[in-house]
Amino acid sequence: MIRTLLVSLGLLFATAAGAAERPFTGETFAALQRQGSPVLVFIHADWCPTCKKQDFILGELLQDEAFAALEVLRVDFDGQREMVQSFGVKYQSTLIVFRGGQEVGRSTADTNRASIAALLRQAL
Repeated sequence: MIRTLLVSLGLLFATAAGAAERPFTGETFAALQRQGSPVLVFIHADWCPTCKKQDFILGELLQDEAFAALEVLRVDFDGQREMVQSFGVKYQSTLIVFRGGQEVGRSTADTNRASIAALLRQAL
């Protein structure tokens, strides 16, 4: 319970200090793509332990100024099934990065900090 609280606080501070995360909408995603913004789409499920680990890692990484330009959009795996399918995703805990409006990388179930950081760098 205490660890969960600390993780939540870490994510709160990460959002304040680094890249801001927002819920996925088709309109927001399209606008960011038109602008050529670097984007991370995080396919997430609240019940998923792997997603929780990714949350913690992303919370840490997104505090780094190197990732300040990254736009983070969270897709609810259970509540936004149409969006999940539109990305060709079969599993929660999928991270997809875009640069210049094009997908440049993705991973599923990755909880390695170094490889997630490398994936995020592909978008920059």
